[in-house]
Order: sequence, then C-alpha cells, then structure tokens
Amino acid sequence: MGVLMLLVTGITWALVRWSVTRPIARIAEWTKQMKAGRPVAPPPDADESLFGSLATEVTGLARTLARARSAAEQEAQLRLAGESVWTEERLKQFVEMRFGRRPVFVVSNREPVSHVRDGRLVREQEPASGLVTALGPIMQACGGVWVAHGSGNADREVGERVGLPSADPTYTLRRVWLSDEEEAGYYYGFANEGLWPLCHIVHERPRFRAADWGHYRLVNERFAKALLQEMESVEEPIVLVQDYHFALLPRLVKEARPDARVSLFWHIPWPNFEAVGICPWQQEILLGMLGADLVGFHTQFYCNNFLETVERAIEGRIEWDRFTVVRGQHTTHVRPFPISVAPDLGGGERPADRAAVLAALGATGEFIGVGVERVDYTKGLPERLRALRRFFERWPEYRGRLTFIQIASPSRSRIARYQAVQEETREMVRTLNADLGERGWQPIVYRERHHDHREIDAFYRLADFCMVTSLHDGMNLVAKEFVAARDEDDGVLILSRFAGASHELPDALLVNPYDVEDVAGAIHRAITLPVEERRDRMSRMRTQVREHNIYGWAGLLLDELARISRATDRRAA
Repeated sequence: MGVLMLLVTGITWALVRWSVTRPIARIAEWTKQMKAGRPVAPPPDADESLFGSLATEVTGLARTLARARSAAEQEAQLRLAGESVWTEERLKQFVEMRFGRRPVFVVSNREPVSHVRDGRLVREQEPASGLVTALGPIMQACGGVWVAHGSGNADREVGERVGLPSADPTYTLRRVWLSDEEEAGYYYGFANEGLWPLCHIVHERPRFRAADWGHYRLVNERFAKALLQEMESVEEPIVLVQDYHFALLPRLVKEARPDARVSLFWHIPWPNFEAVGICPWQQEILLGMLGADLVGFHTQFYCNNFLETVERAIEGRIEWDRFTVVRGQHTTHVRPFPISVAPDLGGGERPADRAAVLAALGATGEFIGVGVERVDYTKGLPERLRALRRFFERWPEYRGRLTFIQIASPSRSRIARYQAVQEETREMVRTLNADLGERGWQPIVYRERHHDHREIDAFYRLADFCMVTSLHDGMNLVAKEFVAARDEDDGVLILSRFAGASHELPDALLVNPYDVEDVAGAIHRAITLPVEERRDRMSRMRTQVREHNIYGWAGLLLDELARISRATDRRAA
C-alpha cells in the first residue's frame, strides 16, 4: 500500500511539475527578463493541461507586450532622428528603406480623377470621396499604379492609362471599363444595396440578389486581371486593395502571385457575427478577404468583430493573442489602422473678405456653420435639419444671426433609397427656410452639387463650427479635414459619437445624432463656448490630426506589411 501511495505521489508530482510548474516558471523568467529591458523572445506556448489555459493566456499577453515594446522602440528611433511627424518625404524614404524602389499598386472602385465633358471642353474632376482624399497623397509620395473604374463620361476619350497629377505625374491611373449592366449589378447592387447597409447599422435592410453577386464576382476577377497585368514584371509587388467593393480580390491575386504582398483595408465598419450571417455568400467573402496577408480596419472593435465572424463561420485557427487567422500554410494578420488626412502643415489664410464670400452665397450671419456630406442615408442629414430647427425654436434670438451652409454631393442616385433621402433633405430645407426665414436671411444655404477640395477648404476656414452627425461611420474624414484646415484660429467640431473619428477627437462636442435635443444643445454650446476653451480644444485636435496624418497611416500599414513579409520569408527559408 505504501509503495502504491509513493508511486501515485511521484506521478502526481511529475504531472504538476510538467503541466504547471514549468510553464509558469518559463513565463516568470520571461517577465523578469522583460522588466530588466533585455530583448528576449517570448516563451513557447503552454501545454494544454492543468492550468495550461491560464499559462497560454499569459503567454499571449507576453507576446503582445513584446510587439508593443518593439513598436515603441521603432517610434523612438524615428523621434531621435528628428522626425516625429510623418511627412510626404519621410514616407518616401520609409517605403524605399522597407521595400526598395518597388512601386505601390492600389486597387479601388473610385478613381482619383475622372474626366468629364463640359460643353466642348474636357475637365478633370476629383470625386467627393474620403478614400481618394486619403490615398492621393500616398500615391504621389510613393509612385506606382492605381487601378480603378473609369466612370467619367470623357474617360475613354482621355485614355485607359493616365499620368497623375496631370501637372507633374508621379504615378499612373489604370482604368478598368465596365458595362452599364456590370456597374448596376456589382456597384449599385451587391456593393451598395447589399454590403453597405449590411455593415452600417442604420436600419436599412440589405438586398441580396444572385444576379448582383454574379456581377460582383465577375468585376472582382476583371480588376484582378488588370492588376496582374500591371505588376507582371515586378517582383514581390506591394498591393493595397481598398474597401468592400473588392472582398474577393485578395485571394484571386494571391493565388496567381503568391509572392505579392497583399493588404486589404476595409473603410467601413465591420458588424457583429449575427449581422454578417444574413449574407448568403458570407463564406466566399471571408475566404476572399483572407487571401490578404494583412486586413486592416479603422478600430480594434471592428477587428474583433471580424475575427469572431471568421471563427464562427469558416474553418481556420484564430490566434487571438496575435490577431491572426491561420488557414493551411497562409496566415492573415488583422490590425487597426485609423485612417486620416494630409496635414495642413503650412496653415493657410481665411477667406480675405468674409462678407464677400457670404454675399456670393446669398447668405448673411454673425455665426456660420458648415456640413460637408455625400447625400447618403448614413450621414444623418434629415436628423441634422431637425436639430437645426429645434435650435432656432429653443434660442430664437439667433434667428437672423446664424446661417448653416450644407454642402451635399449627390451620390448613388440610381438607388431608390438614395433618391428618397435626397428628396427628403430638399423638402426639409425648403420647409425650414419657409417657416423660419426672414427678409434677407435664410437659416440653411443648401448647395447640392459637386465641390472640389479648394472650395470645401474655403468653407472649412469660413465656418465657426462644423457638424459631422453621421448615424454610423467607419471613420468620417470630414471631421479631420475640418480640423486640418483650421489655422491658429479657433473653431468647434460637433461630432457624432457613432463615427470612428470620435475615438481620436474627444475634444469635439460629441453628440448622439438621433437625439434632437442633444444636437441642438451642442449647436448652442458651439457658438457660446469661451474663446480660450475653443482654442484649447481646437489646438489639441489639430495636434492629433497633424501627428497622426495620412502619411503616418500609410507608413504604419506598410511597415506592418513589411514585417509580415520578412516573417514569411524566414519561415520559407
């Protein structure tokens, strides 16, 4: 009996030592080394045994801390070099250091410049697109090829390949042509009546049609073919796929060119698993996205939603400690990269004659507010107009003293829901002006047409406050554009807490766009804040946008892609 007890005790001691003591001891030793500042590798995964899951969680935390330390050291090196702010030149040098002189290949639906016929003339037109605002400076900094849908009515006359910017070309626009039927099915149908409302929680029912899905697949294949042609002679090309229009493209490219370094950035929110699950082609979309080496979202919350969707919808190993998805021999890394705008480092002057600008608009007012949107049901235009009406009802002393200028760029007008919100907005503006307007003054100046960036920038500088009250937005770059456009003067940003930008700009007046009283109160607060507080808030926001600008976004994304590439090469060797 004694021998048996000794045997059981010995076996128990050995099991405890093997399954608990050794993993914990390894983690403790690693922690000690990290605290001492020694660059040691994280410990191996703990065994799946008694307390093994706890050891595994701590090991995952150890890896995360190691990555954070590495990132901090890289940033410290950049700061020691005297370059704490990302600039166009710094991005060029960074890309050359990481990738040599290899060109960058961007794929998006929206082209950076379209050519439109204006009588007998053909002129360039920049679209009202946050994506173009963000990616234009990157391509001018890095060079390469931008593959996009040629949608301008004079694009075919100008040609399939165009050097941009036209005054001093630094990269090439490669246009892909689509038939009206293909554009209707792929863009207006599956992308914008299916995926767009699916990902935005704005109570609009997604519509999924098999014919639209067929066009979506076909167009993804056509863009992949054009991209493969453009990078045929380039070794290990860098590919930046943009947005929900091309969920299938990363896998198509990776299968044809395994050496390509492919990232996909998803510019809109990623909802929870239950919401995504209503899409009939959920698995095909996820598998297409996972063809990328790197998938980026605006926030960590969207990354978590995506990983949970993958975990519950398809076969694959989710490594939560590393935020990766492993399928076979391929690993996809999932990371947050909050997108931004180019910094206005040179400042800029307000319009020379405020009265003359207002007179040209047919506007008067002591206080000027501005809103800049595409006409889209996610942007909350009707809700904003209700809040403006409520503001004038609660504070009638501002009638005749405050004018709000709404820039509204028509968008996706073939879709019935967009036509409806366009008509609703027009009617609300007409009624509000009729009910509250006075001789020589209207509360709303509504400009429903395309405006280029120079025009919009002038409105940003003219305004005392800007309203960004979207019902749901991945980021919303209008908020950051307004801040970047401001000089050392003040100005107030009223910002929806449901826009991704609210996580980075807490000094804005954050509102619930569904709460009319909340938004009306924010308008009053915007024009009555003490000057010192307005300037302090704007100064902090301006610093945030300046230091976390579009060049930094591109640099961090490309750095992560380079790091993944190096790790992949080491494993292959």
